[in-house]
Amino acid sequence: MRGSEAIAKILKIEGIPFVTAYPGGGPSSPVSSIINEADAVGIRTILPRTERGGTNISDGYARVSGQVGVNALYSGPGVENAFAGVAQAYADNSPVLVFAGQARRMQLGAGAANNDFDALFVYRNITKWSERINLAQRVPEFLRRAFTYLRTGKPGPVFLEMPFEVPMEEFDHDLFKYEAIKGWKSGGDLRDVEVAVRALIAAKNPLIYAGEGVFYARGWDELIELAELVQAPVMTSMKGKGVFPENHPLSVGVSGQAASDVGRHFLGKADLVFGIGASLSRGPGIRVPEGKVIIQSIVDEYAINKDYWVNHVIVGDAKLVLRQMIDEVKKQIGDGGRRPNESLTDEIARLKEEWLKKWMPLLTSNEVPINPYRAIWDLQNTIDRKNAVATHDAGWPRNQFVPFWETSVPRGYLGWGHHSTLGFSVAGSIGAKLAEPEKTVLSFTGDGAFGEGGIEFETAARHRIPILVVIPNNGGLGHYSADTPSHWKYAGDYAKIAEGMGGYGERVEKPDEIIPAIKRALKVMNSGKPALLDVISKLEWSSQATGPKI
Repeated sequence: MRGSEAIAKILKIEGIPFVTAYPGGGPSSPVSSIINEADAVGIRTILPRTERGGTNISDGYARVSGQVGVNALYSGPGVENAFAGVAQAYADNSPVLVFAGQARRMQLGAGAANNDFDALFVYRNITKWSERINLAQRVPEFLRRAFTYLRTGKPGPVFLEMPFEVPMEEFDHDLFKYEAIKGWKSGGDLRDVEVAVRALIAAKNPLIYAGEGVFYARGWDELIELAELVQAPVMTSMKGKGVFPENHPLSVGVSGQAASDVGRHFLGKADLVFGIGASLSRGPGIRVPEGKVIIQSIVDEYAINKDYWVNHVIVGDAKLVLRQMIDEVKKQIGDGGRRPNESLTDEIARLKEEWLKKWMPLLTSNEVPINPYRAIWDLQNTIDRKNAVATHDAGWPRNQFVPFWETSVPRGYLGWGHHSTLGFSVAGSIGAKLAEPEKTVLSFTGDGAFGEGGIEFETAARHRIPILVVIPNNGGLGHYSADTPSHWKYAGDYAKIAEGMGGYGERVEKPDEIIPAIKRALKVMNSGKPALLDVISKLEWSSQATGPKI
């Protein structure tokens, strides 16, 4: 059995549906041999336009599906080009398995001229585990460890490189022994749960803060049950947006720089903050004011007491911990929990109404060029959000999109951004569509971000993966133009670019054209084509931080 044959068989056993891969080095190179062997066992192979794009596709798939994404890279420059994609997967805790080629064993240490890039040294800083498969017969051993790490504990990418000859190297069939890895999860210490629940119940104004760890644990039902039992408002991180339905009476939206007035109000009012599946990272994430009791539950011990002193800690899988807390709440205050707190839900509803009213002039604006908030509002009210996955790109599109795209189903929104590499969203949307083929997948991406990653639109067209890309095209880099006013103007007809890459493109210049254009795009997507709407927009300086500027 060849090394590459063993890899393909194991990926099939593990239920991997596709591999993204950018070939190079001839038919016997590590990446080319993985592509060919994967195809031979019935695993779909997807050719991206860039190595980073391939990583982003696998990353987007992993986040939305909760399964492992797989990407294969050519040695040397291919591995170097993918660095930003793997770094983002690491910062955002996404379980992506990355295979990479390496120079021949006899050339290791010879230097970059032989594609001997010391990837292990570099990638160990941005992966959960990085190692070299030095012999073909060790493929099952290394893949067993890789899938154990990918599915157990804190999620994150794993990097495996192979010297050039390993994939084509033969070993005895009798040495191939492999069974699928299920991964293991653990609940919290019962005493920690008891003490934390006592503090949660004693709080006069508790706030539950849910992060992406609840998604990976698939604990959204338990989150709703706990919130209703204790009648606590729920705020999510940007990456956790959608893990608690935003149309629920107890939802107060997202945290951070895109937070609404509603979320800020309840964060300020809270006397206790319970962070579940969240790192509580200060910065663009949550900023917990001083003087509050903090409970934190997470699988990653390195996130505990990192930016804030935590009063009560529960280490464990979010779903299991939430179930333990539900049981303990019922033990302490009764199976029915607390009565519905109409005063609280009325306060949430009133603040939401007041906040939205402030923004309606922008969300329904008839300005020309189009106000980007109008584009978001029309998208929200045209697309069936219960059957959609929406994402944004870095910078201004993120800050404008996040607060107003109401998400009521788990992973109806694909959040990212601990390491905001500009240009993720188009490739990430391809991965999301592969994870949820029956849903409408939307990318709201700026013209700057499209320049970084928009070429993957052609990948969507070639592989018939119908995503919707909406560009609020202000001809530049949004608010960054104020920093460098001498050279911020961009040019280009993105609708024609989309058509040139095999998809559907339409230029939208007036507000009353937005909804008809969306409907035409959705119709085209039913035929398997990706669609792009180039929405000619104004530079809009309003934000959640500054408030609407009318």
